[in-house]
Amino acid sequence: MNDMNTPLGKVRGLGSAKTGTHHWWAQRVSAIANIPLVIWFVISMMGHASSDYTTLLSWMQVPFVAVLMILLVINMSWHMRLGVQIAIEDYVHGRARVVSLLTLDFATVVLAVLGVFSILKISFGG
Repeated sequence: MNDMNTPLGKVRGLGSAKTGTHHWWAQRVSAIANIPLVIWFVISMMGHASSDYTTLLSWMQVPFVAVLMILLVINMSWHMRLGVQIAIEDYVHGRARVVSLLTLDFATVVLAVLGVFSILKISFGG
């Protein structure tokens, strides 16, 4: 087998982590999934532009609408996390990188859970 790594590179374990392809695909798949969800959301909001608060609440209580909204929140959160992770990995170094990535994970979960909880609360009439 032809190994192209230098001896120092082998000792340090430098080289491809072999996870870039998965991350790239995850970003693309989440972006593609966002297209119909965002189009649906924008068209729905345009259709309810003159609706009052009570009408919007009634609309959000439709199970199909609530499910699409939950999918939108989860997918947007995941897509945001993937994109911000790349920026952190490219521009933040040392301990700050670890802290930034942990903060990103925490913030993403908190925002997604708050969004899903809010949608469920509205959809169940709470």
